[in-house]
Amino acid sequence: MNEWFIQGIGLLAVAVFILSYQIRSNRWLFLLQLIGSALFCVQFFLLDAKSGCLSLAVNILRNALMMKYRDWHWVRQKWCPAVITLLFTGVLFLTWNGPVSLLAFAASVTSTFAYWSNSPRRIRMVNLVCASPCWLIYDVIVHSIGGIISESITIVSILVSFLRFGWSGLEQDADIQKRRS
Repeated sequence: MNEWFIQGIGLLAVAVFILSYQIRSNRWLFLLQLIGSALFCVQFFLLDAKSGCLSLAVNILRNALMMKYRDWHWVRQKWCPAVITLLFTGVLFLTWNGPVSLLAFAASVTSTFAYWSNSPRRIRMVNLVCASPCWLIYDVIVHSIGGIISESITIVSILVSFLRFGWSGLEQDADIQKRRS
């Protein structure tokens, strides 16, 4: 497959992820991250990066569930992120390729528990200090130019969102705040 095409898929995903962190609504954040994850999943498949590809496939499922966090009672249960973590553990064992496989696992598991907190601030902090750095290193190892750019920009974008909305402005999901108004 054409290397430019494969890298182009990643660059398209970059644009989607940048936009995701500039929206205060968790629902829209999860939808955009679902789309970005799907694009990177395809790119990682084409790059033969199995751990990243399958971890992102589970992330897609996770983000779809998070979009229904308020609508489906069972999604809010404490066992739900544990089940998702078991799926990530299965991916880790199925795709083990040495320590590089731990990067996709660590990024996915930590962000999963942050997402279930339903706190925009916690989601951004976990992505800032763990998930994005792990994915960034993974992207360097598997040669995903879009991934490298995406995680670098994601880190900056998260910092911008803190400046834009303020530390306390990101404590609660904007959708919940609108309903209370």
